[in-house]
Amino acid sequence: MPLFESLFTFLFKYSIRVFERGQLVLAPVLPPLFLGIVATIAVLIIAVTYQRVRAVSRTDKIVLGTMRALGVIIVLACLLRPTVVLSSAVPQRNVLAVLFDDSRSMKLRDVDGSARLAALQRTFADSSALMQRMGGKFALRLYRFAADASPTAGAAALTASGARTDVARALDVAREDLSGMPLAGVIVVTDGADNGGSDIGTSLLAMRARRVPVYTVGVGQERFARDVAIERVTAPTSVLAGATVLVDVALGVRGARGEHTTLSIEANGRLMDTVDVRLPDAGDVTRARLRVSPLAPGTYQISVKARPIANEPVIENNTYHSVLEVRPGPVRVLYVEGEPRPEFAFVRRAVAADSALHVVGLMRSADKKFLRLGVRDSVELVAGFPVRREELFRYSAIVLGSIESSFFSGDQLRMLADFVSQRGGSVLALGGRAALGEGGYAGTPLADVLPVAIEKPGTDTGAAPAFLKITPSPAGMSHAALQFRASDAANATRWDSLPALTSVNRLGALRSGATVLLSGHDTSTRRASADVPVLVFQRYGRGMSAVLNVQDTWLWRMDANIPVEDQSFSTFWRQIMRWLVESAPDQVELAITPARVGPGEPVQLRAHVTDSTFQDVNDASLTAHVTSPSGRALDVPMEWSSRGDGTYAARFTADEVGTYRLAADARRGRDTTRSAPGTLLSDDQGADVEQAEQRTSLLRRISSETGGRYYPLADAGKLADDVVFTEAGITVRDAKDLWDMPIVFLVLACLLGAEWIYRRQRGLA
Repeated sequence: MPLFESLFTFLFKYSIRVFERGQLVLAPVLPPLFLGIVATIAVLIIAVTYQRVRAVSRTDKIVLGTMRALGVIIVLACLLRPTVVLSSAVPQRNVLAVLFDDSRSMKLRDVDGSARLAALQRTFADSSALMQRMGGKFALRLYRFAADASPTAGAAALTASGARTDVARALDVAREDLSGMPLAGVIVVTDGADNGGSDIGTSLLAMRARRVPVYTVGVGQERFARDVAIERVTAPTSVLAGATVLVDVALGVRGARGEHTTLSIEANGRLMDTVDVRLPDAGDVTRARLRVSPLAPGTYQISVKARPIANEPVIENNTYHSVLEVRPGPVRVLYVEGEPRPEFAFVRRAVAADSALHVVGLMRSADKKFLRLGVRDSVELVAGFPVRREELFRYSAIVLGSIESSFFSGDQLRMLADFVSQRGGSVLALGGRAALGEGGYAGTPLADVLPVAIEKPGTDTGAAPAFLKITPSPAGMSHAALQFRASDAANATRWDSLPALTSVNRLGALRSGATVLLSGHDTSTRRASADVPVLVFQRYGRGMSAVLNVQDTWLWRMDANIPVEDQSFSTFWRQIMRWLVESAPDQVELAITPARVGPGEPVQLRAHVTDSTFQDVNDASLTAHVTSPSGRALDVPMEWSSRGDGTYAARFTADEVGTYRLAADARRGRDTTRSAPGTLLSDDQGADVEQAEQRTSLLRRISSETGGRYYPLADAGKLADDVVFTEAGITVRDAKDLWDMPIVFLVLACLLGAEWIYRRQRGLA
């Protein structure tokens, strides 16, 4: 690339940057029309002259005439005086901002054996030729940035101590600080390990609006020759006590095909699981799953570690840290049945021992008579199914058994739909004689919420039930709610051993957003038939809806082939219930961004507040209660945010190392509602180190979308010449002639030389 650019500059007189930033115009020394007439006459004279030459073949006439005509046209084109016009900054009348990455990833030693920070400091030292040249043309404003940005005296003051990198925030700070000054451009020197969570697109749009070009300088290797890195970890941040947590890890691999490493996971330093991983022969990413056994309620620091391979130059990206909040519960679920059947009793019995779940049973025993089980007091559900939103919305999930739609009023059916879309709860519809389409739910508001189309039953309602052999789909095999065993193979074997179940309901087509977790093959007929969906779910509004299209899962407990000590049925229903309630929001939801910071870095708090009917509330008095790792308490008032109804925001600084616990109180009159606890990890190990390779794609995007340019650190010296070309700040229009480019004279010389050589070869000289 440097050789190409040098050759381009030699041939075309100016660098590529001049042509990229400039505008091509013509400044003819004679009227263009006159020059066009002269060119036409000259071409005609050449054509007539060669036509009269008799001792030359027709081919020779065409070749020689064309070369002579091209030479004349090039000379006349020079008289058009092509010019490139571009804006350049007036010396010492503009400001140039230089932003230096000061995060921990800059300590990685992958730049000619030295740290990225050291290489940056050598290139951008105050005494360096680059800084001296730029300082002679601009008033320099220097900033350091990690999670936030602030002015700095120079590159020598950098310490690479920030725990994360927020490029968007750095651009916003520089733009706002220099809003009243003629800002000609911004230079960002970074490895691109951007994990601050801010919207880079919005920041780039603001730069484009001011026509400020952003020049990016990439530091560090774009691709390690040999490396194992934890690229992504998928795990919940909060679970109910007693849950087994599944952690999916994406492991990036460079130059280690066929080798082995070990993945491990720890909770508060205690080893929870390990797995041996064979690194792939092809591809750059492999995936593995780790399991965290049930933990007692509390806050845990989770660490995922990959054992370094031999001769691995960078091991800082082999560890990932996060925080897991284990909630005690209990979370309330309402299970409604229209008739006595074994499923009702067995399901309640299966989850009775789970202290994190509280299943309230409502079974119709006769007309307007109900059996209430697990109610809090004598008035709960005394009149049957709730008729008020605030009463229904106290539950986090609802299970509907074999109960016809006419049991509910129109308002109650609409409440069930709103329970999913507005409250954010989950509805699970079970199969049965009076359920789904057979229960008359087609065309009701609830039918619109479910993940499958509910159709009216046909005339053969007395047809024999289907006997379905249940099999997890590929999505189901990896779903946390459907795990019986620790390994995938053992889990598949256990599913294969379970007895068939019966289904009496016919389902319509799947919704576009539905996911099938369990499917069933009809074993009651010898004819080939397609599998039918058994467990299907979809996200709908703020919540989730699901259908379990069988009526007798209790056979997994009472079938003659099931050992007495087997717990598959209980495990299945406990995990299904936990899955239903896991994502149901509270009236006050507290979000912490980011979830991991370094000491001294700012934290953004956002809360969403609703009333007992889950309508947004804008007039609450909200306070966030922060407990530091040392136990120090801090109250942070939260103000209503214009970003949306029911939204409140605040900021605070995490100045200690360890785990912070947070909660928010919303007060309206005499009522106070508290959010579920949240957690924040503050450590000095550096979250951006997990993205160790230079992210050139991001840096190129930043520069291209703002009219700047990307430079590897080795080419940063070209900045001094390129940054002067800008349309921002105080500029002057400069015209640069192109007619005297060396390429013009070289082409003319080549044409004349080619004509002479052709004549010699053809014997015409």
